[in-house]
Amino acid sequence: MEGLLLAGAIFVLRVLNYAIGTLRLVAISRGLRTMAAVLAAIEALIFAVVIAGVVQDLENIVNLTAYCLGASGGSWLGMELEARLVKSYVIANVFVAHDATTLTEKLREAGFGVTATIGEGRDGIVMTLRSVINKREMTTFNGIVNKVTPDAFVAVEEARGIRQGWFGTGKGRTL
Repeated sequence: MEGLLLAGAIFVLRVLNYAIGTLRLVAISRGLRTMAAVLAAIEALIFAVVIAGVVQDLENIVNLTAYCLGASGGSWLGMELEARLVKSYVIANVFVAHDATTLTEKLREAGFGVTATIGEGRDGIVMTLRSVINKREMTTFNGIVNKVTPDAFVAVEEARGIRQGWFGTGKGRTL
C-alpha cells in the first residue's frame, strides 16, 4: 500500500510540476519576470521532491510509470489552464486579392475590430485586413472569413501585449 501511495504522490506532483511549467512559460513570453521567477522556484522544488522519489529505485516500474503519466497529464492540464485562465490575443492578417468590403463589414458586424489596407501583391492589388482578437474567438473569426471569402489567405501571429484601441469583445467595447 505504501508503494502505491508513493506512486500516486509522484503522479500528482508531476502533474502539478508540468502544469506550473506551462504557466511559467506563458509568464516568460509575456515578460512577467516576477511571476515567472516564483513559478520557477515552485517548479524546481516539486521536481526535486518527485525526482528523489523516482531515483531511489529506478527498477520500480510503478513509480516510473507514475512519473511518465504525470508528465503527460501535467502537459494536458497546463494547456487547459492556459486556455481557460490566461487571456491571450492574436493578430489575424487576412489577405484578399479583390475588394474585401463585404468581409470587412461582416467581421465588424460580428464585433471584430478591423483595419483595412490596400497594398500590392505579386499579382496586383490586394486588401489586407488586420484584427487583434482574443485567441478564443479565432474559430468564429475564421468561420466568417471562410464563409464570405473562402479564397482569402489568413496568417495569425501571437500578440505579446495590447494597449488601448478598439477591441470588439462584446461589440463596441474599448480597452
